[in-house]
Amino acid sequence: MYFLGLDIGSSSVKLAVINGETGERVVGATYPPQEMTISAPQSDWAEQSPEAWWDAVRQGCAQMWAEHPEAKDKIGAIGISYQMHGLVAVDAQGEVLRPSIIWCDSRAVATGEKAFEELGKDWCMEHLLNSPGNFTAAKLRWVQENEPDTYAKIDKILLPGDYIAYKLSGECTTTASGLSEGVFWDFAENKPSEKLLKHWHIDPSLLAKQVPNLGVQGEVNEQAARELGINAGAKIAFRAGDQVANAMSLNVLEPGDVATTAGTSGVVYTVTDKNIADPDQRINTFRHVNKGEAEVHKGLLACINGAGRMNSWLRGVLSAGGEVSYPKLNELGESVKPGSDGLNVYPFGNGAERIMRNKLLSAQMDGLDLNRHSVNHIARATQEGVAYAMNLGFDLIKGLGAETRVVRAGHSNMFLSPIFSSAFVNLTGAPLELYQTDSAEGVARAAAWGCDYYTSREDVFRTLTRKAILEPEAALQSRYQELYGHWREAVERRLAEAR
Repeated sequence: MYFLGLDIGSSSVKLAVINGETGERVVGATYPPQEMTISAPQSDWAEQSPEAWWDAVRQGCAQMWAEHPEAKDKIGAIGISYQMHGLVAVDAQGEVLRPSIIWCDSRAVATGEKAFEELGKDWCMEHLLNSPGNFTAAKLRWVQENEPDTYAKIDKILLPGDYIAYKLSGECTTTASGLSEGVFWDFAENKPSEKLLKHWHIDPSLLAKQVPNLGVQGEVNEQAARELGINAGAKIAFRAGDQVANAMSLNVLEPGDVATTAGTSGVVYTVTDKNIADPDQRINTFRHVNKGEAEVHKGLLACINGAGRMNSWLRGVLSAGGEVSYPKLNELGESVKPGSDGLNVYPFGNGAERIMRNKLLSAQMDGLDLNRHSVNHIARATQEGVAYAMNLGFDLIKGLGAETRVVRAGHSNMFLSPIFSSAFVNLTGAPLELYQTDSAEGVARAAAWGCDYYTSREDVFRTLTRKAILEPEAALQSRYQELYGHWREAVERRLAEAR
């Protein structure tokens, strides 16, 4: 039996098929070949078409079956990873009513902050473990207040992964982890928050039926089977937001395990068995995924919206005169010493940053000397700036009392760069395990577990391949901590000025 993994990102959709018997990857695809469009009808808005995600799934499947036609008839179950915090609104016929308000959209910041004050900080910290903030629930409230005609037509609200599951099965469903990432979940009551919904006059019937994150959630119907070229009846057996799914992919399931990624956004995600709430709301807490409900773990998440986006912006600017690859950026930066000769980059230009108390700080370069600095310095300073920002998240998580025993990442995105990887390891002071996997492959494995093809955690991860362990170096660690101290002081000054 084969298993299909779908990773629904804001840049592209990644797909992978694994052979359940061997645990090995059979085929994969990414669609579209160029980054998907993010629409910004107004400043600080970010929207995408949910139909475009589904089209990318269809096109990606077609690419894989062209390469391995025998695989399409063997798909037994599907796992879904997806961009977190998005809002998809559908009517009673399942038609999308408006473009999805996605994760990096900042329009609902004031809406969520107002509710935080009105509901009470202490209650929110105890029950939601978060401020309503700029999450899915606040985005729904924004639609209610600003687009009442659209709101009146809503039958169900879905997260991006819920929408893909709906297209596969024809059923609107969601998960506890998904509801928590939307800040609909009451951790004290272990159910959707009646108080939050009542406060915002949201009918609880707008929430879809709850199914397990890990376990059979539904089956592929005849229409979806025709569109994807697979057999009807394949199980949908795993679904989680991208950072929860990334942790699952890396076998990050126990308290003290840490997963990190540096794609469009940069994330540090730590598993804990404690109900930890950050009163400053720079770190957020969501439900993690476990097999069964005997012990409910949480994930502490530090997110930097502008991580890989900062690096891709630089690549785009430099490519105006001809294509510049990411390996070329690494090559340029490697000619410069750590610290980039005093040039600093602050990668906060991709929407309101939770880690910066939902402030819009913008991306900046500081200390640019036109007589001393070249594009090589900018290339290195950009990657170091992202590493500094991610280390800030790491520090904030540790400051809340969470364990950080093991740090794991996929050998992909910015972790392909020796500059970035070295800076990250020497800033955190923690050894980093790099694995040859990605979320699409990881959720395919999780789907095999969710439908009980695999019956143990050992079965799921037996072929997860560790590519390298990177250790801190004393001299570099000392140098980067010094540089980080100055960088953080500058960031905190900007944050104070932005209040």
